[in-house]
Amino acid sequence: MPRALLSVSDKTGIVDLGRGLVSRGFELVATGGTARALTDAGLPVTGVSDVTGFPEMMDGRVKTLHPALHGGILARRDRPDDLAALNRHGIGLVDVVVINLYPFVKAASNPATPFDALVEEIDIGGPSLVRAAAKNFRGVLVVVDPTDYARLLDALDTTPSLAFRYELMRKALAHTGAYDTAISATLATIDLVGDRFERADRGRLRADGAPAGQARGFSRAADLSDRVDVRLEKIRDLRYGENPHQKAAWYRSADITRGPLDVARPFDQLRVAPSSVEGRGFSRAGLGEATILQGKELSYTNLLDLDAASRIALEFDEPAAVVVKHTNPCGAATGDSAADAYVRARDADRLAAFGGIVSINRPIDVATAQAIVSTFIEAVIAPSVDADAHEILAKKTNMRVVTADFAPPAGGIELRSILGALLAQERDEVAEARTPWTPATLPEGVKVVTKRRPAADEWAALRFAWRVCAHVKSNTVIFTDARRTLAIGAGQMSRVDAVNVAVMKAAAAGVSLAGSVAASDAFFPFRDGLDAVAKAGATAVVQPGGSVRDAEVIAAADEQRLAMVFTGKRHFRH
Repeated sequence: MPRALLSVSDKTGIVDLGRGLVSRGFELVATGGTARALTDAGLPVTGVSDVTGFPEMMDGRVKTLHPALHGGILARRDRPDDLAALNRHGIGLVDVVVINLYPFVKAASNPATPFDALVEEIDIGGPSLVRAAAKNFRGVLVVVDPTDYARLLDALDTTPSLAFRYELMRKALAHTGAYDTAISATLATIDLVGDRFERADRGRLRADGAPAGQARGFSRAADLSDRVDVRLEKIRDLRYGENPHQKAAWYRSADITRGPLDVARPFDQLRVAPSSVEGRGFSRAGLGEATILQGKELSYTNLLDLDAASRIALEFDEPAAVVVKHTNPCGAATGDSAADAYVRARDADRLAAFGGIVSINRPIDVATAQAIVSTFIEAVIAPSVDADAHEILAKKTNMRVVTADFAPPAGGIELRSILGALLAQERDEVAEARTPWTPATLPEGVKVVTKRRPAADEWAALRFAWRVCAHVKSNTVIFTDARRTLAIGAGQMSRVDAVNVAVMKAAAAGVSLAGSVAASDAFFPFRDGLDAVAKAGATAVVQPGGSVRDAEVIAAADEQRLAMVFTGKRHFRH
């Protein structure tokens, strides 16, 4: 009689699986809780202790680590010496192993879980059984995902193919690998203080045991470890990359997926929201957790632009909207409402906004939807969409509408590929502009360096400009008022070029820069850039400072009665 070993924490579908295995002639062998669930359903079950000859001990810490189980799993069916060894010791074969692991991830996601309780959720026997069955995949079917139970039963009705066995093996080893990653990432956030174990003050733990907003695979926001393991899981193939001749795909971090313990669950397709168009979030996994409500398939460049637009929108607590083209903003604005902010951002450069990507940090209501559909927009992302508003957006059938949780990321590590290697860095944060800038409340490092100090409206405009400027490709100089960008000179080889591009854009749009403020993402190496800003009409400028010619640049500002603020922090974006 073939045997199946069952030991699951997540008992979803286990009774139906048990019935299916019994009906196919299998003997069920199960551990404590799983055995009770099957017995309560009226199924015949052999306890693990009856197979091993030893009782479960130490509150279940020891129950499956025994040759009577591992021998039956690891024996190679095509090796007479392996089978003879089983016969000598009275060990029977195990043909199916169904395991999912202790809910460590669920425990780690609760900050109130005591350290000792967390340690008890580190599964020992389960990973050992999974790895043993995966190693001997030619003879043993190993299942770690309840969604595969029906597939298992279907395969048993014929002859399980080698391809199916290999698929289950790979998924099983990914399951244990992700589980171990979750444990190590969680322990990296727990410090030994004297004789106590305390979670470091780095914000709440995510569901994978790492701090919220932290890149998976890295232990801490500031820890660039000697070894980093990154595992990705494909969401879907994309039609092509930046150009039609380039293949491309969309991945999410797969070190740990959502749910109490879903580390083996496949995500072959992006979730599509129900007709209620209730928004879903990407607070734990970025655009890997976004929800597409409608529209054409998202492209590679759409995804890059959605990311770029959202980064700027997330800088603002008040209603804000951003229109992006090719990862640079055409316009960014705040407003009294989401609709007001969108119209102001769009009108900052109506020509460039055509076919743009929009991010709004408020739910899309009817007024906002009406404003959006009045312009040709490729894609829009927001925290959610009101049902009435979705009816309006749905008239633009090709426009992509994406929802996401707009919780600002806290710290973390970002990865970027280069030829044959990867780069890692801490996420750039415009921390110096989180709170309002006033003469009495300037954050550390922010200071006035000119004779003339900014007026109240200039302070507000400088802070607005600084938050947007940090997300524009370098070199950049931008011009704004207190609530909207007026002209953006992005990605130029010199600061003078950046100013000239911005002036050209303003002239083309019929926008006056007189009385504006300017922001430069890095210092002015010579006074010519500052002179160009003054000539354009700006009355105040914000920049990091730090040039060997700062004194020359400050003198130029004083000559032209500009107020200038140094932040002490550069925000390059390449």
